[in-house]
Amino acid sequence: MRKIASVTALLAVVFVTAASAQQPPTVRIRGTIEAVDGATLSIKSRDGSDVKVNITDNIAVTGVAKASLSDVKEGSYIGVSAMPEPDGTQKAIAVHIFPEALRGAGEGFRPWDLRPNSTMTNATVAQTVASVDGQTIMVKYKDGEKKVIVPPSTPVVSFTPGSKADLKTGAQIFIVAGQKQADGSITAPAITVGRDGAAPPM
Repeated sequence: MRKIASVTALLAVVFVTAASAQQPPTVRIRGTIEAVDGATLSIKSRDGSDVKVNITDNIAVTGVAKASLSDVKEGSYIGVSAMPEPDGTQKAIAVHIFPEALRGAGEGFRPWDLRPNSTMTNATVAQTVASVDGQTIMVKYKDGEKKVIVPPSTPVVSFTPGSKADLKTGAQIFIVAGQKQADGSITAPAITVGRDGAAPPM
C-alpha cells in the first residue's frame, strides 16, 4: 500500500501540477543521470546542457516500465503526447498508461513541450481499432474528445512504484516541476525514472 501511495503522490505532482495555471513557475528536465553525489544528481539534459538536481528527503520517485498497445483497452485512462495532424487528428509520439488510482488526473487537452507544437491529452479510451497506420484510438475527456493515431513504433509505458535506489548513473529521468534555485541548480520534489531499459517518453 505504501508503494502505491508513493506512485499516486508522484503522478499527482506530474499530471495535476503540470496542468494547473495557479502553480509558481517551474522547469521541466528530460535527460540522463551521469553521476550521483549524495542528494545531488548530475544530469545531462536532452539539449546537451549539464544540470545539477537536488533531491529532497521525501522525494516522490516513480518508475516507468515498457508496456504495449495491447495493454491499452477501452476504458483505460491514458496520457498521449502527440503532434497535431492537418485533418484534426493527433499522431501519438508516446502513450503512458495511468494506474486506476489516478483516473482523472490532469484530464484534458493542452500544449506540451516534448516537441515544438506537441500536445498532451489525458483521457479515457472510448474506442480502439486497428488501422493501416497503426492503432486508432478515440479518447474522451470532460471537455471533448480526440482521435489519436498510434504508429506501431510509438513507445508505450506504464507507471510502477519507484525508490531513490532507481536514481543511478545511466538512468533516464523526467522532472516535470523542478524548482530553480539562485545558484542555478534545480530542486526536485518528484521525479520519474526509466526502469529495465525503459525511458520516460513524455
